[in-house]
Amino acid sequence: MGSQNRGTAEQKAPNEQTSPRGQPAPDLARGRGGLARYVAAAALARTADGGAVVAIVLMVTTSGAPGWLAGVLGACITAPHLMGPLVARSLDSCRDGRVLIAWACIVHGATLAAAVLLYPVTWPALTGVLLVASGLVGPLLTGGISSRLPAIAGPDQVSQRRAQGWDVATYGIGGTIGPSVVAAVSAWAGPTAAALILAAGTFVAAAVVRLLPYAPPSSGAADVPKPVRTLQLMAVTGRLRRMLYLTISVAFSVAALPIAAVTSTSVFHVHPAAAGVLTAAYGLGGLAGSVGVMCRPLRGDADRLVTRLAGLVAAALAAAAFSGSFAPAVAAYGAAGVMNSYFFAATLAARSEFAPPQVRGQVFVWVGALKIAAGSAGTAAAGVVITGEPQIPLFLAAALILAAAGASVLDRRSTGALEAAR
Repeated sequence: MGSQNRGTAEQKAPNEQTSPRGQPAPDLARGRGGLARYVAAAALARTADGGAVVAIVLMVTTSGAPGWLAGVLGACITAPHLMGPLVARSLDSCRDGRVLIAWACIVHGATLAAAVLLYPVTWPALTGVLLVASGLVGPLLTGGISSRLPAIAGPDQVSQRRAQGWDVATYGIGGTIGPSVVAAVSAWAGPTAAALILAAGTFVAAAVVRLLPYAPPSSGAADVPKPVRTLQLMAVTGRLRRMLYLTISVAFSVAALPIAAVTSTSVFHVHPAAAGVLTAAYGLGGLAGSVGVMCRPLRGDADRLVTRLAGLVAAALAAAAFSGSFAPAVAAYGAAGVMNSYFFAATLAARSEFAPPQVRGQVFVWVGALKIAAGSAGTAAAGVVITGEPQIPLFLAAALILAAAGASVLDRRSTGALEAAR
């Protein structure tokens, strides 16, 4: 009954908007304008978030500084993303989330610009502090913006899930276009100029965020749980719990793909640079998957979809591991990208449909933070276990996802049995 009530509230929310002054607001969410502005803002913000670390590393290395300093300063802007849940509560408690996200974009851009401009003339420690400040608001540019989507996409499930395909695409754009822009501009005008262009993009994103349809807070600030309590709520809510540990398992596992791509070129007897073809196939597959979700939105229960699509990601990883030559490996990497995008869209649906309204922003950011942590751990783990056989990490990754998917099936059955007994 509680789930049904939440679903009804979520469906009505886009149509019951009021302006911050209490006057009825025009129903912008139902038209394409709201979604178009959302996609523009999200793509700009995530392009800056995805390209910033590349710009920082290039800036430090081209200045002649040691590689360890480049790594430390790069970590200063990425590691703070893990602190996202500590700032996410304000998304659910503030009067107008658009204002908070817009200010996050401005802070991200301003601190990034200040860091790269001051780096040549001041201590690296000051640059690091500025980059930490930039990274702390990064989660509001990723999961924070995503938490606005349910109120923009429209009340019906098809509209919501088609919009989630667009959201997945903006993540793909941020992860591919951002570094590509940095590389291109750095070759032409230097990495500092590239970072300043990214910063300018966040300022534009801030302006566009303010043009998004207004969505009133679901509850008062006093009723919004604190971050640890929200995580506990996710742990005891079956559908959110399953989405969370499957997301972590998939993020941990697909992180092995770049490592396997680099080391498998010797097995395929191709030039080491061909590893870029494999990773590009994965990226292009991800974009193709997001287009697929837009054209044909996911249907059915999001809880079951997350499990099934996790299994398909595992199948693609296994296909990559079994590939005996370069061409099948390229196809398998592409398939892994497609399936991962579909899986990601399913997790967005689960967060939107199953998270209580008063903690939806925190749920989005919590999942994003744990996903980043899992991806970093997966990359490190793949580097440790890879030895003479580059396919071992992919076999282990596929096995891990299948184990998590199997656990989710048992979890769902046991939860259903308990609910039936009550």
